[in-house]
Amino acid sequence: MEAFATGPRATVRVPATSANLGPGFDSLGLALDLCDEVTAEATSGTAVIVEVQGEGEGTVPLDERHLIAATMLRTFKHLGLSAPGLHIKCRNRIPHARGLGSSSAAIVAGIMLADALAGAGMTRTEKLVLAGEIEGHPDNVAPCLLGGFTIAYTSEDGAKAVSLTPSPRVHPWAFVPQSKGLTAVARAALPERVPHVDAVFNLSRAALMAAAITHHPSRLFEATDDRLHQSYRAKGMPESTHLLRALRSAGIAAAISGAGPTVLALTVDDARVPEAPPGFEAMRLEVADGAVQVASTPNE
Repeated sequence: MEAFATGPRATVRVPATSANLGPGFDSLGLALDLCDEVTAEATSGTAVIVEVQGEGEGTVPLDERHLIAATMLRTFKHLGLSAPGLHIKCRNRIPHARGLGSSSAAIVAGIMLADALAGAGMTRTEKLVLAGEIEGHPDNVAPCLLGGFTIAYTSEDGAKAVSLTPSPRVHPWAFVPQSKGLTAVARAALPERVPHVDAVFNLSRAALMAAAITHHPSRLFEATDDRLHQSYRAKGMPESTHLLRALRSAGIAAAISGAGPTVLALTVDDARVPEAPPGFEAMRLEVADGAVQVASTPNE
């Protein structure tokens, strides 16, 4: 491995994401303007020091076990570089373990920071492939990296995605609960097989979503319907399931965000949403651009 020169510093901003959007299990995603900002500096030695402000403060590891640090170390190895010491500062706004892509944001941040410090010039395609390998599925890392509404898939070459611009009439609302959820638990609730009719139902709704969110917002209610995962996970998040049903009963296009327990609502124009029930915070958001490098100091 080549030696890594210490000294450079870089800052990136990474957005929250909502995956699945109802029918698009492990494939559809949306970037949201709720962002973490992370600064990393290469230091002498091999020590890794992480500082966290905001979400995760006091609960996440502050060494090489932190997901951003671990991702940076893996990226350096991927680039054929010996890792330097690292000083990482996180200013977090994305809620953890709520289905808003906090882990994907950390992975994307780690890859971008390592690439920036190394001056490697990785392409977005290379970053997406590596992020997909680390996360295990590309539905959150794709919108985090590319922004907008994304259709992600995996080929023999790894993760790939297409980013589309949602209609400006579409406005996301995130109903974020105080309770947390675990992706592994949510995935364990899914059956190995589903009825053929349900698979066909979701195929049609996922295809409709691509049209609805970009050009035909009036079809969003139908486009967010699902039969593949939400009903199987309902027992594990009863409050979120109750809220989801209440929103849809009111004619609002809503879905569980990612593995939950946040509920995402997609409103059109100035349509109102009900007040958040006890235990939830309603956040009116906008669609975000993808991850960006906002500052960089070259090696002197």
